[in-house]
Amino acid sequence: MTKVRFAPSPTGYLHIGNFRTALINFLFAKNKNGHFMLRIDDTDDERSLPKYEDAIKEDLNWMGINWNSLEKQSSRLSFYDLALQKLLDKKRAYPCFETAEELSLKRKRQLSSGKPPIYDRAALKLSDSDIADFKAKGRIPHYRFLLDHSDVNWNDLVKGVSQYNMSNLSDPVIIREDGRVIYTLASVVDDIDFEVTDILRGEDHMTNSAAQIQLFEALESSPPNLGHLSLLTDITGAGLSKRIGSLSLRDLKTEGFQPMAISSLLSKVGTSDAVDIFKDINQIIFDFDISKFGKSKPKFDKNELKGLNSKFFKLLDYADIKDQLNIFDFEITSEFWELMKGNIDDLSNLELWWNIIYGTIEPIHNDESFINTALESLPEGRFDKNTWASWINILTKETGRKGKELFNPIRMCLTGQRNGPEMATLVWLMGRDKVIERLTIKSL
Repeated sequence: MTKVRFAPSPTGYLHIGNFRTALINFLFAKNKNGHFMLRIDDTDDERSLPKYEDAIKEDLNWMGINWNSLEKQSSRLSFYDLALQKLLDKKRAYPCFETAEELSLKRKRQLSSGKPPIYDRAALKLSDSDIADFKAKGRIPHYRFLLDHSDVNWNDLVKGVSQYNMSNLSDPVIIREDGRVIYTLASVVDDIDFEVTDILRGEDHMTNSAAQIQLFEALESSPPNLGHLSLLTDITGAGLSKRIGSLSLRDLKTEGFQPMAISSLLSKVGTSDAVDIFKDINQIIFDFDISKFGKSKPKFDKNELKGLNSKFFKLLDYADIKDQLNIFDFEITSEFWELMKGNIDDLSNLELWWNIIYGTIEPIHNDESFINTALESLPEGRFDKNTWASWINILTKETGRKGKELFNPIRMCLTGQRNGPEMATLVWLMGRDKVIERLTIKSL
């Protein structure tokens, strides 16, 4: 069975780039009737906070991303210790005693002499007595994984045939001197133990993947299938990393964006398919194909997201959206929703139009003579959805006006807006008294 994992670190709120990884893993698994695991990578005691873990879960739930299982790395530390010992026994891990300052000086010397800042494996030359001396002096080692300096090859699910020569990498640290396990090792141990079949993540993990393929093999396991997605950029092609705080899912939620608009965009941007709106997540799952993702940098355009948000509302009947409308202090009826759903970018627009229809605004009387005629021509008798058509017919005969010349002055007077919903229902919802109030030109 296909099994994937999304493995966020609870050190901050879920941002749009990180969520895209979660979504694509979820869609990939569900398209294959597979298993989606949420794994909390919380081994960083200093930065991992319960509030961020809770926030990640809340945001995924809001987006309709449900996990089949939940794991936390902080509960699995003993398994990483066992893996380290196995690597030490096989001579694929070794202790190092350089301090951070000493390593920094080494890197500076290498760079100044035109060499790449690759760890020189000096610790491999330490004798047993050298190691004993360091420990006697209170030095606590960090541990590195000994890379095999050969080519690592894999057929990437997104990038295609991929290769990396490991002599270009430093032996990665897998356990820090403070005992904290590093992602490089912990992730591999978890993927082995939980039988993960496919790993989909950002292309910034390509070198990690090359090292981890050797780690899988050193721990006597076959590596999962790997896929590396091109990273999102803004519309200019610049990376999102420096602005990522303004693109958290919670910020987008506060701004009124709907989950399906976000998922519709992120499931298609960077693929060969056109971006369009989906009504529910099952449609996206059915349509998902990882092979459609290309190598070029996908652009995240907030204006495109706004367009999808607006399109999404047009798909919704009152019953589809009713539960979300209880955020307001006033009741939104089915008639009001049907009138407004084609004219809003987010739900906050409903409050504006509620006030326009039922509240108090300052009418705009740009054409007083015409407005007086419109007031005098307002049909008597029953006031309903047919009133507008009758009213327009009378005004056309009396003034000779048609189209925008006729409609615009009335719309501006009744709503204060140049654009908006269709007038027949709007006038009916406003009612005769409100229409007369807005049309009446008050003397100064």
